[in-house]
Amino acid sequence: MSDISDDDNEISFEVKFLGRVEVLRSEGIQILNEALQSLKMPTTDSTEKIQKKSKVWLFLSMTGIDILEHKTKFMLYTCPLPSVSFCAIIPSTPKVFGFVAKHPAADMYHCYLFQSKTFSHLLVSVIGDAFRATNREHHLRGGGRDLIVEALRHKNKVLQRENAELRMRLSASGD
Repeated sequence: MSDISDDDNEISFEVKFLGRVEVLRSEGIQILNEALQSLKMPTTDSTEKIQKKSKVWLFLSMTGIDILEHKTKFMLYTCPLPSVSFCAIIPSTPKVFGFVAKHPAADMYHCYLFQSKTFSHLLVSVIGDAFRATNREHHLRGGGRDLIVEALRHKNKVLQRENAELRMRLSASGD
């Protein structure tokens, strides 16, 4: 299921989060394959694996990609678009897609892997389009804003929208 917000140019999808793995390189299908294999075989080297596939909301906007826990909408990860270096579907498993992003504060890359029965191709296309549009805007402005500030602004916007929705529900139930 997806939800599009016209005023914020944001789109969200409900997908299964397979996990996040630290990777050595920033791009290539091979990186996605290796990350998927790493999630399948438990080792002490892999980071932040999820034992059971969990549903998450994947929010895409012109500023970044946010991964929120499905029920509570707790922010699990946020990746500013300029930090994303690669996004693709894994050819051997077409329902699985992922992207690689540079950590904003450290010199390391993480691969985020997801599964979606219907949205994999669409999400990879949308992430690619948003990335290209952001790069064009970045070059036109002659520079970019601080990535962490942008991520926090986006998170704030999501939370403000959720608070407004909850206030409306509360006032409707109180009437």
